[in-house]
Amino acid sequence: MEQIFIRPTYKKAGPNDFFRKLQKEVQDNVLTDTSIQRKNVIKSISVLLFYFILYACILIFGNNVWLLFLFYIFLGFSTMILFINAFHDAAHGAVFKNKKLNKRFMYVLELFGSNSYIWSKRHLLLHHPYPNVQNWDTDIKQSDIVHLFPESPILKIHKYQHIYMWFIYPFYTLNWLFNRDFKDFFGTKDNYLKRILRIPKIEYFKLFAAKIFNVFYLVIVPILFLNQPWYLIVFAWLVMHIAASMLGVIALISTHVDEDAVFPMPPEDGKMDTTWAIHQLTVTKDFSADNKLANFLFGGFTHHVAHHLFPHVAHTYYPKITPIIRRYAKEYGFPYTCYPAYQAIRSHYFLLKKSGVKGGLKESIFAHGEI
Repeated sequence: MEQIFIRPTYKKAGPNDFFRKLQKEVQDNVLTDTSIQRKNVIKSISVLLFYFILYACILIFGNNVWLLFLFYIFLGFSTMILFINAFHDAAHGAVFKNKKLNKRFMYVLELFGSNSYIWSKRHLLLHHPYPNVQNWDTDIKQSDIVHLFPESPILKIHKYQHIYMWFIYPFYTLNWLFNRDFKDFFGTKDNYLKRILRIPKIEYFKLFAAKIFNVFYLVIVPILFLNQPWYLIVFAWLVMHIAASMLGVIALISTHVDEDAVFPMPPEDGKMDTTWAIHQLTVTKDFSADNKLANFLFGGFTHHVAHHLFPHVAHTYYPKITPIIRRYAKEYGFPYTCYPAYQAIRSHYFLLKKSGVKGGLKESIFAHGEI
């Protein structure tokens, strides 16, 4: 049983590996344009300022019930846009050239009541190296209430997950605020993150401080400042979280967990039968990559294949990188998928339906040695 905790390793790429050529072409033809990087800096700062403006509007116009709810809803959307675009890029060191500026920008997650340290470690040390790898990708495996990994225990209730998960997804950010972070910090069951790092004590203090501050400025301050019943403000705050969750879930379910998703189980010795780059292509999908509005809202998630192959590159470069990836995928016969958003959501529904019954994913997983 202990062998499952051996870190997976990928095959070494050869000197003529396609990814070496792809990297060189992207470097020579795309990344030399520094104006694209500046666009990301401007976008990141603008979205952050917009967040603060919306919060100010709650305090200024919140005595009108309709405006109270309107600005809370917009604040929810702004929260997710800021997270998906600016924070996500900063966590990858892709907003500013200066590492310290990226690290400071990541404190927007504390503004949202979470912990930037634990999120970045989970995302960078587990999800990106091992996307969709069973047990290791803890961004995919978050709760026993949904069954996605074929080797995870399947419960009777999972038969209905394609129905009930759509009632749970709208509370994604609330679950993150009051549950997920605590599982990462204090949980012992399947806590792969704590197997590979020791969380500094200061982060425990920052975790609680961020959550208290988040509830204070988003709920307590408006209650004290506005001439509105406390329960109305709490309800508006809940609606804000639903708005943020609905926007965020579109990105989260559209990139790795469609009906054709593969969830490889690493061999006992941890040695995968594929290179890192081919694995990223196999388990990652794009959605609405040619839609300008979707690109603005979801940043590096619409061009998620480019993000996984070039995680330290600003998402504003991805619309120019994706056509190159498509060409290489076609030339070398590698998988590449790009769905419209509605089709990606539909495909996720069928994944939930298939994976909710025993044996439902047999045709869509890679067994040992097949990836």
